[in-house]
Amino acid sequence: MNARETPTVHVPHPPLTDYYQTEDDRQAYLRKIFDDTAADYDRIESMLAWGTGPRYRREALLRAGLKPGMKVLDVGVGTGLVAAQACALVGDPSLVTGIDPSPGMMAAGNLPAAMVMIEGRAESLPFPDNQFDFLSMGYALRHISDLSTAFKEFERVLKPGGRLCLLEITRPRSRVAQWLLKAYMRSLIPLITRFISGKQDTATIWRYFWDSIEACVPPSDVVAALNAVKLVQVNRNLELGIFSEYQAVKATT
Repeated sequence: MNARETPTVHVPHPPLTDYYQTEDDRQAYLRKIFDDTAADYDRIESMLAWGTGPRYRREALLRAGLKPGMKVLDVGVGTGLVAAQACALVGDPSLVTGIDPSPGMMAAGNLPAAMVMIEGRAESLPFPDNQFDFLSMGYALRHISDLSTAFKEFERVLKPGGRLCLLEITRPRSRVAQWLLKAYMRSLIPLITRFISGKQDTATIWRYFWDSIEACVPPSDVVAALNAVKLVQVNRNLELGIFSEYQAVKATT
């Protein structure tokens, strides 16, 4: 490899063998556990974020350049926590499309009826080229099987000048902060969720979330992968030391 070439980034993290054995098993595992825990997801997420999630998502979308009238694709829409804010900001829910591999998560959402919901994956988006003004993804980067393939798809479906906003939780740099966040997400939240929901899977998914955060490629690799697909103005904004907002624009020429 030429010293100036950017290495290709594929999987966001190695297989987490406490949950599944191989990379090929990852998507089946994720679909099942998301489907099985969808009914409790929003309630637990609100507790995890101390009720600040909607405001933060709204502000992150605004920082990335979302404006009224834009046509939006929300990848990994889940129950629609990011998409709900996008619907409010663009002013017309019919302009917002959500896509997710988990029908259970999409069915559990409380979104405007005019919004479009489609089952599908980030690595193979079922849309023509140059369709969207804005593409968002909230906390799903760690669940993609191939970042390079997905980012190429993101670039393809954006219109020239279209904007990208990927939200993700990143390990804090401080060891003390890492320990505190790990104890909160991997121990305290699963304990509380098990008590609230009575379901083992609901506790397991929150432990899985931390383990995937801990194992995820560093932000510099995500930025490199975005640059490699010819997106421009690639930037990472960091909030509170853990919330990464990856922003980029599709080139106009």
